[in-house]
Amino acid sequence: MPELPEVETIARGVNLRVRGDRIVEVWFGGKREPFKTPAARQAKGLEGRSILEVHRTGKHIVCELGAAADRPLDQRGGSPLVECASEPSAQWIVHLGMTGRLLVTTPDAPVAPHTHARVSLMSGRELRFVDPRRFGRLEFRELSRNTGFLAPGADPLSVTAAEFARLFHGRRLAIKAALLNQKILSGVGNIYADESLFRAGIRPRRLAGRLSRAELEGLRLALGEVLRDAIRLGGSSVSDYVDAEGARGFFQLEHCVYQRTGLPCLRCQTPIRRLVLAGRGTHYCPQCQR
Repeated sequence: MPELPEVETIARGVNLRVRGDRIVEVWFGGKREPFKTPAARQAKGLEGRSILEVHRTGKHIVCELGAAADRPLDQRGGSPLVECASEPSAQWIVHLGMTGRLLVTTPDAPVAPHTHARVSLMSGRELRFVDPRRFGRLEFRELSRNTGFLAPGADPLSVTAAEFARLFHGRRLAIKAALLNQKILSGVGNIYADESLFRAGIRPRRLAGRLSRAELEGLRLALGEVLRDAIRLGGSSVSDYVDAEGARGFFQLEHCVYQRTGLPCLRCQTPIRRLVLAGRGTHYCPQCQR
């Protein structure tokens, strides 16, 4: 599943390419699973709206939308209407699930199997949502009727030292499981939990509530470093993940423990071990992590 760095990379790429553009027409496929909001309602809500900004919230991509155009839009290839200073009046929220992709392309590009949405833009570009396993979700929110989308937990890129310590205080569950809990921190998944615990020198089975303040601060800093390094390298392409243009990331080349079971630790040469924790394969160095 795409984690925070992958979602951040896609959101930045989509924002760079479609911010200020306007939605002309929307096509949705016939599979019901991807639609948290009914497809017909989404299409009606999206068409004619300007795209003010695209950003990440937790593991979701949020498209902030302006008001719909007063007249029908039937001309493609013209200059998109830029309204980036406007207040958003609606949101289109994309969750990539396990195998979802959000791609910016041209209308004549081959349509991949399992394409569930094609959003035609005034600039001539097309925004496509592709998801073979159909665990992703698409949602439309009218902000006059609903609150804006908020992640359930704190953002690991902006959480303060005091906030981070409070999140784990007294929790009687393994620190790896706590990192994966989206109600505590939004966006951290299996890859970056393993890599952050390695950098911080903390074993994944240790109880979160028994870590010292210094250990928690070390973990917070390590987590931020790992996530920012991964964003800089375009995320980890260990399965289906590609960015907004279909390019793979490179952070998988920097993994120190994730999926390196039995291989020598890059610091101390001790073989990397694997266990199952919180239902997820967990990788760590028994020498470097205490």
